[in-house]
Amino acid sequence: MTDSTPGSPHLTVVQHRVMHALARCILIGAPASSETLAELIARCDSRLGALPPHRRAAFSTAVNVLGSRVGVLLAIHRAIPFAALSLFEQTRCFTAWGESRIPQLRSAYQAVRRLVLAVHYARPEVAAAIGYAGPLHLRAPQVAWKGPLAGITIDGEPVARGARALPGVIAPSPLPRGVVTAHSMRNDIHRRADAVVIGSGAGGAVTAARLAEAGYDVVIVEEGGYYTSADFNEEEAALTERLYADGAMRTTDDLSIALVQGNTVGGSTTVNWMMMLRTPPYVLEQWAREYGVYGMQPADMAPVFARIEAAVHSRVVPNDAHSPNNRIVLDGAAALGWRASAAAINANGCLRCGFCGVGCRHNAKQSTLVTYVPRALAAGATVHANAHVTRVEIRERDRGTGTGTGTPPLKRIHAVVRDAQWNTTPRTLTIAAPLVVVAGGAIGTPLLLQRSGFGGGGVGHWLRLHPTTAIVGAYNREIVTSTGIPLTTMCDEFIRWNNSDYGFWIECPPMHPSFTAAASPGFGQAHAQQMRSANQSGVLIALTRDGATTAHSSGSVTTDRAGRSHIRYALSVTDQVRVRASIRASARMHLAAGATEVRTFHTTAVRIRREADLAQLETASLAPNRVGLFSAHVNGTCRMGVNPRTSGATPEGERHGVRGLYIADGSLLPTALGVNPQETIMAVTSVLADRMAIRHLGITRA
Repeated sequence: MTDSTPGSPHLTVVQHRVMHALARCILIGAPASSETLAELIARCDSRLGALPPHRRAAFSTAVNVLGSRVGVLLAIHRAIPFAALSLFEQTRCFTAWGESRIPQLRSAYQAVRRLVLAVHYARPEVAAAIGYAGPLHLRAPQVAWKGPLAGITIDGEPVARGARALPGVIAPSPLPRGVVTAHSMRNDIHRRADAVVIGSGAGGAVTAARLAEAGYDVVIVEEGGYYTSADFNEEEAALTERLYADGAMRTTDDLSIALVQGNTVGGSTTVNWMMMLRTPPYVLEQWAREYGVYGMQPADMAPVFARIEAAVHSRVVPNDAHSPNNRIVLDGAAALGWRASAAAINANGCLRCGFCGVGCRHNAKQSTLVTYVPRALAAGATVHANAHVTRVEIRERDRGTGTGTGTPPLKRIHAVVRDAQWNTTPRTLTIAAPLVVVAGGAIGTPLLLQRSGFGGGGVGHWLRLHPTTAIVGAYNREIVTSTGIPLTTMCDEFIRWNNSDYGFWIECPPMHPSFTAAASPGFGQAHAQQMRSANQSGVLIALTRDGATTAHSSGSVTTDRAGRSHIRYALSVTDQVRVRASIRASARMHLAAGATEVRTFHTTAVRIRREADLAQLETASLAPNRVGLFSAHVNGTCRMGVNPRTSGATPEGERHGVRGLYIADGSLLPTALGVNPQETIMAVTSVLADRMAIRHLGITRA
C-alpha cells in the first residue's frame, strides 16, 4: 500500500521538464498520439503512485541525475543539462547511459525508458498504429488461432469448440456472501477466527479451502482487490496497473530484473499464463535428501498432483489449438531433433483470446479466484480484499518457543483496508486467531515476518527467480503474439543440462503493446521499428533453474530500520553460464523455425542471421541492466528445512520457533524447481494444509 492519492503529483516542476526532454528523445519515430508530451508525463507521474514511497524517491533521484550537468558529463563529456542539448546530442547521451560502466546510470536509464514506453504504448491509438487489434470482446477474431476451435466439443479438453458468441458487456454481479471489500466495509472490524490466511494465490487459497472444509472458521486477508469477469475488460494497461504488485513496476533494487506478481484475489493465478507442470522427481528427492522434507517423495505426491489437476481442470492442449508462436517451439525443436511437447493448462472452455495476463473475462481460466476461493467461501470462510497486513502480533508471554502440541498462542493480525484506486476511507481490520498462515508470496511473506519480529535465520534469503530473458525472431509471416493461448508448448531438451539437475527450458509468452514496449531494448527509431514489426515477430522466453551452487544465496528480500523494502539478486557464475546457453538455444530454435533474424534483449541487441553469428553471444554481457531479465516465478525466501539458520520454516511449513504461525506460498520451496511453479505450490500447500488441519483440529469451534 502506498501513501499517495490517485492523481497527486510525485515529480517536481523541474523534474517534469526533464522528463519532457527525455520522453521526446525516447519516442523519436514512435507512432504519434493525440496526447501532448505534457499529458504523457502527467500519466507517467500518476503511474508512480503505485510504487512504495522509497521507490518513488529513487525514481525522482534517477530523473535528477539524468537531467543534471554531471549526468551528461559522465555520458558525453559535456557539462550541460540534458534539456539544453540538441536532439542529436540527447540521443547520444541517452545511448551512452544505457551502455555506461556505472551501474547506477544504467539503472536510471532503464527506469525512465521503461516507464515512458509503457505509458505511451498503452494509448489505444498508439497500439492500433502498430497493428494491435485490442480487446477481443469488442470485435470478431482476426486470426485463425483466436476464438473457439472448429468442430464438436471433445470431453475434457481445455479449449472451447463450435460456434460460440464472445461476451460483450458483462453486468457486474453482487459480491458473493463472505467477500468484504474496502467499498463495503463501513467501520473498523475486530473479530476472532480459528485461522487467518494472508494471501489468496496458489498457496493461500488452497490452504484456506482445505482448512475451511475441515471445519475451521477461516478468514482470508488479501492485499489486492476483488475482481470478476465483469472487470476483466481486456484493456492491458489499466488492468496491469490494477492487478499486479506495485502496478506491474516491481523490480529488484537495481532494476535489473522485473518481477511479475499478481496482487488481487487469486494472486498470480488470476493473471498467469496457465501452464501446469508437476515437480520433477529429482527435485522432490533433493528436498528430502538435503532439507529434511518428508512425505513429498514422487510416489507420495502423485495422487496430490492428480487431485490438484482435477480441481483446476488441468488438461493437455490439443494440437490444433496452438498459436504460431507456440508452433515455433514445436517446429523449431523438431527441426533440431530436440524434445518438445504440448503442455497442460488449467482451463475449461478457453476461447484463446490471449488476455490471460489481465484476468480471464470468460471464466475459462481455472484460477483460485474461480476454484479454491469459492470453495473456501462455500465452507463458511470470509474474504477481506484491499487489506494490507502491517504486522502479526504475539504477546511476549504467549510467544511459543517450539513446535509442541496443544493450542498455539493467540495471534493478532493488524491490517489497513483501503482501495487506493478509488481513494476509499482507510479502515482497520484486526483479527485474533491461534493459527496464522502467511501466503503473501516470496516478497510479501518475508517482509511481513520481518516487520512482525519473526525474521532471522533463513527468512528473506535464498530468493530464487528462474531468471528469464526473451529472444525475438523476425518472420516473413504473421505470428501475432498477443493472440491465442499464451503457453501451450514447452521445450525441455535442456532441463538437465550437461547431465546436471540444473538446466533451462524454453516457452513463449503473450506480448501486448505496453508490456512489449517496456521490455524490448532500445529507444527511438530502432525501438519504434521493432514495435511496428511486432505482428511478424515471434518471441521465445528462456528460463533457467537458478541456484546450482546450493551454498550460495543469490538474492534476498529484507526491510531496513526505516521500514523500506529491498529486493536484491545477482546471477551466480554458474547461473550465468546457463542463461547464456539458454539464449543460444532459443536463437537456434528461431532459426530452425524459419526466422530471418534473431534479436536478443541485450541493451544493444545481438543480431543473429545464421548459426555462425551465435558466437557473438559468448561475449555479450550479462551484467545488471545490460540484458533484459524478468521473473514470474518468485520463490524461496522462507524455504522449508530442518536447520533454522538456513531455512524459514520447518518441513511442516511452520515458522521455526513460533507455534501456529505457518507459511503457505512459493517462498516455502527449498530450491528452484526447473518448471513453472503453480502446480507445485498448490500441491505442497495442500499437503501441509491437511497436516495442519489434523494437528490443530481441537481448536475449531465446529
